[in-house]
Amino acid sequence: NLGDAKTLVIAPALTTHQQLSDEEQLSAGVTKDMVRVSVGIEHIDDIKWDFDQALVKAAVAESS
Repeated sequence: NLGDAKTLVIAPALTTHQQLSDEEQLSAGVTKDMVRVSVGIEHIDDIKWDFDQALVKAAVAESS
């Protein structure tokens, strides 16, 4: 959730800026491939582990 103390990873074009047209999103600097990371207060090792796992899964999905 936005405003939470936990780390959040979202795609602004599909969430916070979805109500805007494609032109308005581009004007605001939001692209379809943009990912927003809001780092929370979890232990850094937990955050790193989560990112490592997500990137491995993304790489596997990309190569499939």
